[in-house]
Amino acid sequence: MPSSQDFDTEALPHLDAAYNLAYWLTRNDADAQDVVQDAYLRAYKAFAQFHGGDIRPWLLTIVRNVAYRWLSVRKRNTNVVSIEDALGRRDGEDGPAFEPASEDPSAEDVLISDGERSLVRRALAKLTPAFREVIVLREFEGLSYQDIASVLGIPAGTVMSRLSRARADLKDVLTGLMQKENQNAL
Repeated sequence: MPSSQDFDTEALPHLDAAYNLAYWLTRNDADAQDVVQDAYLRAYKAFAQFHGGDIRPWLLTIVRNVAYRWLSVRKRNTNVVSIEDALGRRDGEDGPAFEPASEDPSAEDVLISDGERSLVRRALAKLTPAFREVIVLREFEGLSYQDIASVLGIPAGTVMSRLSRARADLKDVLTGLMQKENQNAL
C-alpha cells in the first residue's frame, strides 16, 4: 500500500499545474486554491487505487472534475457573491499573476511577455471552458494529446480538433482585443 510519503513525492511536484488548471477554470485565485485543496485531498484518499505511470494526468483529471463540480454548485447558489464581483472586477481581467512555487520559468512565462500577459488572460477568459482548458493543458502545462485526452475523457482526435478550434478562437479574440486597444490608444 502506498504511503503518504509516496503521495507527496509523486503528487506535490504537480501542484503548480493543478493550481494553473483550477485558476483558468474558476478564474479566481481563492476558488482555485479551494479546488486544488479539495482535489489533492481526494487524490490522497484515492492514491491506493492509482495504478502507476504518470500521475499528472490522473491528478489533473481530479482537479478538473472538482472544479466543474464546484462551478455547478456555485451556479446553483447564485446568491453567493465573490469579493471580486462585489468590487466590480470582471472574471479573468487583472486577476492575480500565476506565480509558480519554483523559481524556474513556467511554460506560460516563456510564451508570454509581461506586456502581453494581461491581454492573453482577457482573451482566454472569453473562450468557452472546453476551449480554455484544452489551451491551458497543451500550451501552458505542455501535456501530450494523449494525456489531455485522458484528463478530459475524450479521444485524442477530439483533443486535436478542439485545440485547433480553440487556437482559432483565441486568435480571433486576441485580434479583436488588440484592435480595441489600438483604437483606445489613438
